[in-house]
Amino acid sequence: MIRINALLRRTSTAAAPVIALAAVAGLAAPVPALAQYRNEIPNEMRRCQSDKGPAMMVTVDGIKSSSGNLRVQSYRATSAEWLVKGKWLSRIEVPARAGSMTFCVPLPASGTYGVAVRHDVNGNGETDIRTDGGAMSNNPAITIFNLGKPSYTKVGVPVGEGVKSIRIQMKYM
Repeated sequence: MIRINALLRRTSTAAAPVIALAAVAGLAAPVPALAQYRNEIPNEMRRCQSDKGPAMMVTVDGIKSSSGNLRVQSYRATSAEWLVKGKWLSRIEVPARAGSMTFCVPLPASGTYGVAVRHDVNGNGETDIRTDGGAMSNNPAITIFNLGKPSYTKVGVPVGEGVKSIRIQMKYM
């Protein structure tokens, strides 16, 4: 209801009764700005068919073991959203499989996006710097100076209306 009240404050007086009635009836659509983030999705490869776009086909190489979970998250490659807590667009989390794994990451529109991958080797949901692995689109160098968060300009991948294929190399300590 708080979201509806905020929407009503920004709406013309002529449209406000319609929005209020829709909200009471349970017909109000979600506010798009809120619905665009934090979508946990399955890894559905059919979503990367050429006519389903825009999407990224992400192949993750160098997964060191079949223990724990692999998490793939997409972000807009902007300073306001890249690796910002809660600003991920979609997340795919699956049991890890040693070697290479491929994921289909659907995107909301054409644009520039970054992908972050994390291998939680023991599956405890926490980052264990000595055992867990990580990687990002365009395979940027990670140093003590950038603390694992390279600039959005280094990870950004332009994606059009179709499917863009990329490869990401896992890194472990």
